[in-house]
Amino acid sequence: MKKLLIAFASLFPMMAIAAGGAPVPYKANIDLHDKASLERGLDLFQKHCSGCHSTEYQRYERVANDLGISIDDMRAKYILDGAKPGELMTNAIPGKEAAKWFGATPPDLTLVGRVRGEDWLYSYLKTFYKDPSRPFGVNNTVFPSVGMPHVLQDLQGVQEQVCKEAKDEAGNPIIDKASGEPKMNCELVIPKGKEGSMTPEQYDQAVKDITGFLVYSAEPVRLEREELGKYVLGFLFILFVLSYFLKKEYWRDVH
Repeated sequence: MKKLLIAFASLFPMMAIAAGGAPVPYKANIDLHDKASLERGLDLFQKHCSGCHSTEYQRYERVANDLGISIDDMRAKYILDGAKPGELMTNAIPGKEAAKWFGATPPDLTLVGRVRGEDWLYSYLKTFYKDPSRPFGVNNTVFPSVGMPHVLQDLQGVQEQVCKEAKDEAGNPIIDKASGEPKMNCELVIPKGKEGSMTPEQYDQAVKDITGFLVYSAEPVRLEREELGKYVLGFLFILFVLSYFLKKEYWRDVH
């Protein structure tokens, strides 16, 4: 028992590390029933992300069937490297070359929706900002010291981080007790003349579309599983009711 308690207590630091990380400021509210949104996400992913990242545990044909895309449209619009519809959605960039160019091989993103969660993905794509100190000239509030360029910058615009000292109701600077430094309130803004080709509302929708596609890719059977779960719960409820009355019938003479 003592060993069990020690082992359980040792999990707390690991749980604290797993729960750490930069705050996630936005909620994605993805609707996996919206196939038009998922197809737009596929389109954006293929045009802006698939050059470096793959979803190699997913097949073009499976995506076409799930999203209601004809094989001809899939081949004409979304297969950019001449692959066959039945092939896996790999990328063309060699891993070793990618490691040289970016410092590390860009990860496969098939499961990123389950590993990171939809809110993290959505927030990550919205929170790139200009940072000349970084190798690609950008950083990210959700993933500090990010090691990739902002591939959607032409759509969103050049976002900058503006920070001001946090002040209390009397107008005095608020000091962080741990560091002894003034607390800062930061926000991301796009200066005039640095806007992208999309309005903020259009960019939000585009990011939501990509996030939805990656969440779908992480678990293509999610909707089927959730639908099946309703029937399983219904069956268990009926079984519970029948078991209850059966138990009453068996114990009637005893009581």
